[in-house]
Amino acid sequence: MARKFFVGGNFKMNGSVKMIKDIVHNISTSKKDPNTEVVIAPPALYLLLAREHLSPEIEVAAQNVFDRPNGAFTGEISVEQLKDSNITWTILGHSERRTVLRESDDFIATKTKFAVQGGLSVILCVGESLEEREKGETVAVVTRQLGRVAAEIGNSPEMWAKIVIAYEPIWAIGTGKVATTEQAQEAHAAIRAWMNKEIFPQIAESTRIIYGGSVSEKNCRELSKQPDVDGFLVGGASLKPAFVDIINSNV
Repeated sequence: MARKFFVGGNFKMNGSVKMIKDIVHNISTSKKDPNTEVVIAPPALYLLLAREHLSPEIEVAAQNVFDRPNGAFTGEISVEQLKDSNITWTILGHSERRTVLRESDDFIATKTKFAVQGGLSVILCVGESLEEREKGETVAVVTRQLGRVAAEIGNSPEMWAKIVIAYEPIWAIGTGKVATTEQAQEAHAAIRAWMNKEIFPQIAESTRIIYGGSVSEKNCRELSKQPDVDGFLVGGASLKPAFVDIINSNV
């Protein structure tokens, strides 16, 4: 079955009211590939602003969500609050949260389960450090991370249908270094093979696996030609007009 191409924009902790409005206006008014699904993730403060000004066919994601209902959890955002604000996606497991904020595989897995069960879709990030890659541990690391999620949600097609996996090698995020097309395809194919064996063949075939790590308008077209690369999670380039070129990289 054909997997719909997916491009996400992770603004991280960047932007202002004017900047968000300008970015959203550019994305909304530019000519875009209608066969590509687009989701943008501004900082939490600007989620409603983005949703208000963004064209309706583009969805908005939070950059995080908590694994508990509403309550005494200072600084967190709940699934229900996001849904109430018409925010339909969230990013989870990004390496900056795994490394800087020390979020564990288990915590990310429980948040993923809570989000999906609550009705959100999830961009689930996995990836290895440079040291782990040099030791030949890439596949072991990303399948360990995915294995914790699989332990929480099992092989439910309905739940996996709400998850897009983003392979983001930590050594390529914000560094200007990009995995070669061969490295990206190899990692994506390994993830799909693991899912085929450990979860369910149809889920492995239908789940979109996207690449993140210094994606730009200069390298996206070659990466998009790889059979197991189903799109991109874009960081810094999502703040620039060239983000639209990445959205259209599969045309």
